Amino acid sequence: MAEQFEITDAMRAAIGVESDGWPVEFTSTGIRSFARGVGIDDIVYYDVAAAQAAGYANLPAPPTYAGVPIFLPGVSDPVYGLPSRSGTPRLGHGLPNILDGGTEYLYDKVPTAGQTLITRSRIIDLEVKESKSLGKMLVVTSEATYVDADSGETYFRTRSQMIAY
Repeated sequence: MAEQFEITDAMRAAIGVESDGWPVEFTSTGIRSFARGVGIDDIVYYDVAAAQAAGYANLPAPPTYAGVPIFLPGVSDPVYGLPSRSGTPRLGHGLPNILDGGTEYLYDKVPTAGQTLITRSRIIDLEVKESKSLGKMLVVTSEATYVDADSGETYFRTRSQMIAY
């Protein structure tokens, strides 16, 4: 339990630093698998003709499905598939435990099967909060933007919180 914890100048310097772009693919297999895995039974996520009849060019990505990062051996994180963040500053907070504080999805457009989007992320806020049972906690709020690889048009953003304690 952290009784003393402060946000350092080095940690503040990481706020707003955008990561390099990383491609994520939206495939028909990925879309169908995700929809099935979360219990969606709307046929537009499984049948291309139904999706097109509903106004989509192809199978639409289900809500909260952010595609699959393209994995590059030696470059990608072996667990998550994203780049190893060598070009962005690390927080170095030293707190041993991590909790997922949730993710909000903000859509401009819905990606469809066959698209590749480029995602970039950045930390947008750091805050220290007190918990009676866990002590001082660092709440890190980050935002990722997903844009079309060809047009540069924004499709959606995610805003996530990670809690270190």
